[in-house]
Amino acid sequence: MARPEPVGTAGRVVHRRAGTGPATWAMGSLFEHLLTAEESGGRVGVALVTQPPGTATPLHRHTNEAEGFYLLDGSMTYRAGDEVFELGAGDLIWLPAGIPHAFRVTGEQAVRFVGLSDPGHLFDLYPEVGLPAAERRLPGPDGRPMGEEIARWNEVGPRYGLEVVGPPLPESPGPGSERTERDSDALAARPAASG
Repeated sequence: MARPEPVGTAGRVVHRRAGTGPATWAMGSLFEHLLTAEESGGRVGVALVTQPPGTATPLHRHTNEAEGFYLLDGSMTYRAGDEVFELGAGDLIWLPAGIPHAFRVTGEQAVRFVGLSDPGHLFDLYPEVGLPAAERRLPGPDGRPMGEEIARWNEVGPRYGLEVVGPPLPESPGPGSERTERDSDALAARPAASG
């Protein structure tokens, strides 16, 4: 089987020292781009993601990419299709393209995970939606206001095959549980076509 022609810096060794990749604040989180789609010839994207407790995504799917998380710190509840997983440090989850999924950061500490995208263009979305990170930390008031960011998600998400198909996971699995402010309810309320 013939290999695709290299694009960008693909075909060359990429070495990135800790804390030197492009960084973005989006979704109240820090995305540090370790390997970009351009660097891998579009084959894969790798990001180090830090998200605060309570962060939750709406149920969504990626029509173009498979996606994986390898947790370094913290914990999350992760729904993939009809299955729900409790993930902790050292756990990996991998999803083929098109599987509806959502997650919620659980516990009292931030979660840190290595995000993987195949092909690699999924992580190109975050710089379009968020802001360049002024520092390697979670954003505070210096991040983009959530209302502006949601408008950007609605505009940009469809170009990346991101489709919102349902609400975020509840704070606790019990019926009638309340959601936190960090939930992306406004994203879930929009028409399907856009974690």
